[in-house]
Amino acid sequence: MNFEETYLNDNILDALYDMRFEEMTPIQERCIPEILDGHDILGVAQTGTGKTAAYLLPILSMLDDGYADFPDGRSVDFPKDAINCIIMAPTRELAQQIDRAMQGFSYYLSNVGSVAVYGGNDGNRYYQELNALKTGADVIIATPGRFISHLTMDNVDMSRVSFFVLDEADRMLDMGFYDDILKIAKKLPPTCQTVMFSATMPEKIEQLAKTLLKNPTEVKIAVSKPAEKIQQSAYVCYEPQKLGIIESMFKENELKRVIIFAGKINKVKDVYRALLRLKINAGEMHSDLSQAERDEMMFRFKSGKIDVLVTTDILSRGIDIDDIAMVINYDVPRDAEDYVHRIGRTARADRDGRAVTFVSPDDIRYFQQIERFLEREITKNALPDGLGDGPEYKSEEPKRRKKWNGKRRGGGKGRGKGKPNGKNRKA
Repeated sequence: MNFEETYLNDNILDALYDMRFEEMTPIQERCIPEILDGHDILGVAQTGTGKTAAYLLPILSMLDDGYADFPDGRSVDFPKDAINCIIMAPTRELAQQIDRAMQGFSYYLSNVGSVAVYGGNDGNRYYQELNALKTGADVIIATPGRFISHLTMDNVDMSRVSFFVLDEADRMLDMGFYDDILKIAKKLPPTCQTVMFSATMPEKIEQLAKTLLKNPTEVKIAVSKPAEKIQQSAYVCYEPQKLGIIESMFKENELKRVIIFAGKINKVKDVYRALLRLKINAGEMHSDLSQAERDEMMFRFKSGKIDVLVTTDILSRGIDIDDIAMVINYDVPRDAEDYVHRIGRTARADRDGRAVTFVSPDDIRYFQQIERFLEREITKNALPDGLGDGPEYKSEEPKRRKKWNGKRRGGGKGRGKGKPNGKNRKA
């Protein structure tokens, strides 16, 4: 389906034409008409399916028109002195990416303004945010923490908000923003149209959706398999062998444009230090760094000044870098969707790519779940010389607790009957 077959306004269509956007993705085809008709949306779709455009395009089209007449008879005006749309994103990086998309889609929209609101800025940027929030901006793109700080200081009037969007809601919940989201949502007028996107649908997301959404249209796009051109393999190894594998990989090959994902900050630091010892041009990215340091690290990696970036899952979604040659999973992600997100950083824009995963004994069952999802067995590499043997690639059966046979244990010498160690213990 083409964008021209929808009733997006001409200014939006002109911007899409300039950007060479013609065919809609499945998530866009199903969401754009529903949002234009005034429905709440619960969308389940992973990164890379085009969901940013799926909500931005219809909202921007209506804001540019200045009003919307919905099929159910409602008519809504969008005042210029009010905040008309709030888009929440879990991280500053995703907020910046949404803001860039906004600039492209709104190129011909002279009447629609936006401001991005997130932490880590200097004082001048803070006062720019404050001014936009006080005077009204059509679209606010914000992270929950920064927005809550403005809300607490009574800098925000949400009484006339018409659209509320939660992008990557599952990540926001993982980061502990559940209560903040509810606090923000309670300030919305009852007529506000809400759009919520999540890559996964755990129980807490379903609970949030029931709280925030009114008779939503549900749009679910199945998690796609990784691109066939990604060469996937794994090392089955013990935890202490992982750094040895890293050293061997980088000694044998001149690897550049590599992202290494590790599950914990201390592991990111360990791998980063190991790469520095090998004289590898590497950087690290994690929440222990200040926002300014993270921005600088991201800039250096994007511009090619750093060859290897070691990071937590902060970069697994929503990062727009097309030339990643290899992804290394230092730890196995806990679900298949996260695995797909991580390795999806490579083999983009018609390039080839490699994805290598280190599988420790504790992670074997998780990696086997990923293989079942992919419906294929991933190649297992031999460990480098000198590292010894790895564990057997066999998942352990969970230990079963013995059933109580009704008899008390104990009763040996020095123990009272039914009293372990001779003492009464309270449960």
